[in-house]
Amino acid sequence: MSEPLDSGTPRDTLSRRSFLKGAGTVAAAGGVLGHPAHGEAPAAPDQDGPETIEGTVEVELNINGETVQVEVEPRTTLLSALRHRLQPPLTGSKEVCDRGDCGACTVSIDGKPAYSCLQLAVDLKGKEIRTIEGLGTPERMSPVQDAFCEHDASMCGFCTPGFVMATTVCLEKHPDADLDKIKHEISGNLCRCGTYPHIFTAALDARDRMREDR
Repeated sequence: MSEPLDSGTPRDTLSRRSFLKGAGTVAAAGGVLGHPAHGEAPAAPDQDGPETIEGTVEVELNINGETVQVEVEPRTTLLSALRHRLQPPLTGSKEVCDRGDCGACTVSIDGKPAYSCLQLAVDLKGKEIRTIEGLGTPERMSPVQDAFCEHDASMCGFCTPGFVMATTVCLEKHPDADLDKIKHEISGNLCRCGTYPHIFTAALDARDRMREDR
């Protein structure tokens, strides 16, 4: 059993006034420690961060084998530059999802497929950019374009340029690609109309045509 508290023993007491006084002292000390001493210059900002670009800048781009000058804001995507900043505009690359989900805006950059809606135009100086307009013309289509037309591989047509570009890059990298390889390589492109069987047939036919041309 614990011993009873001796009523004559003084108790430690903490009044509201002494508590507030102590808290104020701690806060004041913290303020002094957290700031530079009087007359001391604040730390200089980090000078090694990325350079800030404001307004518009002129960028030199290599598109379909030609060098073009285009004036863009730093935030302008390659897709927007192609469709809205060039004269004449290149509207073959379609703006559908604008977030890298569908592949309708697929172009080739240095021989690799890329979503142009996710590429900043200012980052592409010195890169070789190829769009659907750089593959062929209605009078002289590329093997992939011709095969897509012959096998009716499009319905609404919005996804078609992206599929043609992705298929072209696939067959240039893998001339002997089988169906599984083709499916894998163009899996980043979506067709909401569901014409995949015709797309795959066209891709295989284009592969055979490109073999004959080698």
